[in-house]
Amino acid sequence: MTGPREPYVGRRVKRTEDPRLIRGLAHYVDDLPFPGVLHVEFVRSIHAHARLSRVELAPARSGAGVLDAIASPELDLARVGDVPCAAALAGQKTPVHRPLARDKVRFVGEPIAAVVARDRYAARDAAEAVAPDYEPLSAVVDPESALAQSPTLLHEELGTNLAFEWSVAGGDVDAAFARAAKVVRQRIVHQRLIPVPMETRGVAAVFDPGERQLTVWTSTQIPHLVRTALARALGVAENRVRVVAPEVGGGFGAKLNVYAEEIVVAFLAMRLAPRPVKWIEGRRENFAATIHGRGQIGTIEAAVAADGRILGVRYDSIQDIGAYPQLLTPAIPTLTGLMLPGCYKIGAMKMTLRGAYTNKMSTDAYRGAGRPEATYQIERLVDMVARELGTDPVEIRRRNFPAPSEFPYKTASGLTYDSGDYGKAMDRALGKVDYQALRAEQARLRGEGRLVGIGVSTYVEICALGPSAAMAAGGWESATVRIEPTGKVTVLTGASPHGQGQETSFAQIAADFLGVEMDDVVVKHGDTAEVQYGIGTFGSRATAVGGTAVYRALERVVEKAKTLAAHLLRAGGPESVEFSGGVFRANQKEMSLSALATAAYHARSLPAGFEPGLAATYAFEPKNFTFPFGTHVAVVEVDRETGDVRFLRYVAVDDCGKVINPLLVDGQIHGGIAQSIGQALFEEAVYDDAGQLLSATLMDYAVPKATQCPRFETDRTETPTDVNPLGVKGVGEAGTIGATPAVVNAVVDALAPFGVRHIDMPLRPEKLWRLMRTGARA
Repeated sequence: MTGPREPYVGRRVKRTEDPRLIRGLAHYVDDLPFPGVLHVEFVRSIHAHARLSRVELAPARSGAGVLDAIASPELDLARVGDVPCAAALAGQKTPVHRPLARDKVRFVGEPIAAVVARDRYAARDAAEAVAPDYEPLSAVVDPESALAQSPTLLHEELGTNLAFEWSVAGGDVDAAFARAAKVVRQRIVHQRLIPVPMETRGVAAVFDPGERQLTVWTSTQIPHLVRTALARALGVAENRVRVVAPEVGGGFGAKLNVYAEEIVVAFLAMRLAPRPVKWIEGRRENFAATIHGRGQIGTIEAAVAADGRILGVRYDSIQDIGAYPQLLTPAIPTLTGLMLPGCYKIGAMKMTLRGAYTNKMSTDAYRGAGRPEATYQIERLVDMVARELGTDPVEIRRRNFPAPSEFPYKTASGLTYDSGDYGKAMDRALGKVDYQALRAEQARLRGEGRLVGIGVSTYVEICALGPSAAMAAGGWESATVRIEPTGKVTVLTGASPHGQGQETSFAQIAADFLGVEMDDVVVKHGDTAEVQYGIGTFGSRATAVGGTAVYRALERVVEKAKTLAAHLLRAGGPESVEFSGGVFRANQKEMSLSALATAAYHARSLPAGFEPGLAATYAFEPKNFTFPFGTHVAVVEVDRETGDVRFLRYVAVDDCGKVINPLLVDGQIHGGIAQSIGQALFEEAVYDDAGQLLSATLMDYAVPKATQCPRFETDRTETPTDVNPLGVKGVGEAGTIGATPAVVNAVVDALAPFGVRHIDMPLRPEKLWRLMRTGARA
């Protein structure tokens, strides 16, 4: 450094990852070159529920170019373990989940067998030749029916379709409802969603018999956790398993899992060693056999005082588990209960939750993971309270906010919100749309027959997952910072990004701390052979937890460097050394970080007891979760003749604490809002009564197009947290949490003249068209 420069943190720095991505120089799993690679194709169940008496593999094994075909007996013989569920709740009834179905299939798309051939076309032909012997059984696809004395049991050994019962409560709920002036109640359905990452799943694996080393490349958010799971399932020493997450083309929670296909492909690599094997998921497979999100049904009710204060809430819900609990399935709806009070000072609450096994693909984490459900419930409820009382919904929100001086604020669900100023964020959003003038304009347009609606949503979310005391596994994150002999900086992070921009934001943090240029910093991740054990990227935790680990490792490196600087500058001790702008100063002398790094690797330069090199590792565990918040405002117009929804304005004001890179924050918010628009208006995973997925392709499952999204007007307030030294809270899921209720509230507001009080998502044109003709009776 030759002089001071503007800090990188806080600047709109373009992503350093992007040049290789947009120039086609990056490598996703399917791009990796493997000479002589063999291709895997899975045989999947065509029935939602059937006994499986036999799987005839001989026709496949005799196919041209086929090297192997396996079913469950081959896995049983090799003692291959089950697909894991790492988040079972107390008292949960957990079935055996084999990587390839044994004796019975329980959803359309469940893998039954795997075929390996010299090319994917031969593998596909051979897979079609496999002849499973099915005995079809009746299917249960509705979670309420599954729990209502259903004669159909998915797992006979459990004796029930009830996976678990769970509840969370605080305050005196009965007393709150006893003294309520009004009780507002609504049944709400959160439809199933399909994550639809741009890149489907992919796994490649190779086993070196000489080194006894298994290497697996997989499109995952959690490479270290996948390594541990594979070692356990395959009975291989974990230090002989390497997992690499190359470029990952989106995850949204769908790749926060350990899947049957990863276990099977790794097993086949060991069975066919030393040939590499690879499986790339097709889009139809992705829809049917990769986890779905949401899928929650429940009735929520609020006890309301005459002045609009919400005294208590009750929520009785059922989570559609699907056929099996995947890695985190049971934990996801518990986040709904913990966050049910939302932004509001609600003194009493209770949520009861039941998990139901159904003949469908499993549900698990999907962007927001339980928190969008909580926000949607309470935000729809607040609008209904306002409607019942004849009060502006903004005023009801304001009356129920805790004051900024009340933070840290403990909720009735037992969480402690770290910091917040909900009124400030809401006022900023309302000011941007000129709310009072907008309401006046809405009244004028209604007089002309136009159906304009205004929807407001205030949200708070639980992020920076999280303290280990509150989580079944993980909670912390790791980082190593190494100053190379030339002064260049290498950061190794246990986080595993898939679009968040951590190579950029972590380099910003390191460059500022060390006084170097961002170009001098390389951030590495996703390779368990190179990076120390880490947890991964999910739950809006990467910067708040992973970035803080980087920050703490930087502190340790500089402290070590000060010891060496004190020796070389002949100062009294490390406490007498100052460091800023990449320069160490003491005893009226100075030395650059680069020069000191060179000296650190030359033993003759070192003081007694000083270990050569400049490197440090830190595992950061937060003392609490963080709680970002914000307000979203949607303004829409519903076409009377078609039911089509058109956006007139969309404003989002979010508070994610201190912002490392505003450009990255805006990108996360934009993407989240777009996905929320999809849930609100278009998307739904639909099964028929026989358990067949009807929305099985992009022809049938509508994701929002750019032309269907408005121009997003974003702004922010900044309320730092003391949970971590960076002051950051998290932002990756904010858009999906705040936007959905804003859009639905706006559409319901637009249709208020027809007596419409609530509409379950998705709000497709046909549904709205019918409501305009039948009103509240629909």
